[in-house]
Amino acid sequence: MRIEPVLYDLAQAVNDKLRDAGATLVTAESCTGGLIAGAITAVPGSSDILYGGFVTYSNAAKTAMIGVPEDLIAHYGAVSPEVARAMAEGARRTAQSDFAIAVTGVAGPSGGSVDKPVGLVHFGLASATGTVHVERRFGDIGRDQVRAETVATALQMILDAL
Repeated sequence: MRIEPVLYDLAQAVNDKLRDAGATLVTAESCTGGLIAGAITAVPGSSDILYGGFVTYSNAAKTAMIGVPEDLIAHYGAVSPEVARAMAEGARRTAQSDFAIAVTGVAGPSGGSVDKPVGLVHFGLASATGTVHVERRFGDIGRDQVRAETVATALQMILDAL
């Protein structure tokens, strides 16, 4: 499967930087459904740096697969800074990887609210130095475009961390 050239270039840079650092990555994806891992594995040799990915689309999967506490989801909602951080930390801990990128958001076309509109995505990036959260509000630009922008942002976050 072919990905957009800009995403491929970002994924290539992530592969190169992680390989140069001797580091590994794991993904924890909700609204992207595995697209971040897909972009990374579009690059030959990605098995050197990618542990794998957790597609934790449901709340139950977030809890069962990567240990996000149920009460955290109940209190803040799945689309929140707290859950994005917990997803990244849980994935990193489970995989024993150097870095973990996590995303949770509302890709649309439905499911949004006043507080959590379509296009809202929370990102978490966990490493040995801590966990970083980023929020993006892409707007109601269409499901595919929200997901593509989410992948690009996630890849850039990893690059910025390296």
